[in-house]
Formats: sequence, structure tokens, C-alpha cells
Amino acid sequence: MNIKFISLIAVIFTVSISSVAHDGHSHNDDGKSKEWMIKVLSTAAPSFVGNNASVATYEGKILKEGTNGWTCSPGRPMPNNGYKDAQDTNASCADIEGFKWVEAYVNGTKPEMNRDAYIWMLHGDVGEDNRISSLYGGNKEDAMKMNHFIESGPHLMLMPKDPKTVENFTTDFTTGEPYQMFKGTPYAHLMIPFEGYYMFQPEAAPK
Repeated sequence: MNIKFISLIAVIFTVSISSVAHDGHSHNDDGKSKEWMIKVLSTAAPSFVGNNASVATYEGKILKEGTNGWTCSPGRPMPNNGYKDAQDTNASCADIEGFKWVEAYVNGTKPEMNRDAYIWMLHGDVGEDNRISSLYGGNKEDAMKMNHFIESGPHLMLMPKDPKTVENFTTDFTTGEPYQMFKGTPYAHLMIPFEGYYMFQPEAAPK
């Protein structure tokens, strides 16, 4: 599987993880050094996964070889002066079944997987329209007007082999419970919030 596909996970489509996302790793700490990248990207998953995962750049260059079949990578290109913090990387960690889902998503084809897949995003993401992917017409301005935009904190994603298995989950991301993203599409998946999920969008937290 081409490692570049992991890098494109940004679209969808993240716990003491918040301390990693805001632990002083910024432009001033050189958010583009190899050491910084390995530390931040590998902590997009729990240590028992991330410590032994491969780490790659957005372009697919391997920074660290792993041993467990998982790979952690940014979901967006590096700015000229480096990523400002962990969230800015849109980092995720996935295994080969997760890569299959992402490859299909990026290419506009139906995901063909041997089983369900899980993708970790413990640094959160930079936001997405919960109804329509930014790859397929969704945009932040329209999504915010319709209250469909969510900038996620730490979460785990379940990418189902059969989207019908998650179709009865709510699409309401303001309840704190697992919710469905991209309902009614081949890319419907389950977002599973962790502690700190609403740190970037507190107005969406359960009232």
C-alpha cells in the first residue's frame, strides 16, 4: 500500500493527549525537524501502538521504520516554517485495512476491506463538515452556517467494512457519544470522542 495514502487522512476527516497537543511544540521549537515529527506523529496513537509504528512525512518519506504494521503520518503538507503544533499536523495512525479505506476515499471508490478498521487521531484535527467531505464539495463556511462543522479533539475512528453497520448511530456531534460522519455515503464512519474532544470547539460540547 502506498504510504502517501495515509497522509491524506486529513480529510475526514482525534486522555491526557491534550498535553501532547499543547506541550510547547511550536514553530519556535522547530515543527519540521525529524525528531519533532517522530515524537508528535507517533503520539497520534496510544504509546502501545505509536511506539512501534512506522512514522512518515506527508509526502511518504519514512522517518522511522516500525514493527507492528501501523504507520503514523501528517494529514496535511508542512508549512514553510513548520507545523505550529501537534494539532496542525492533522496526524493519524492506521494499519493496512485503514489504508485501504483511505485509498478508496481519496480516489472516490468504494472501500473494499477484509474487516473493520480503526484510525487514531489523538491530537485532534483541523475541522471537517460532518455531512459532506471537503473532498466532495463540503466547505467550512457552509458547514458552520448549518452547524455541521466540527473541529475535533482526541478521538478514535471506526471505518466499517459495511457502512450499514453504523447507519443507526446519531450524526449529532454535540452529545459526547460516538457519532456518525458522512452518513449515507460509502465513507460513513464512526467518530469516538475521548476526553478533551471539545477543546478546540467548546461551544459544541454537551450542555
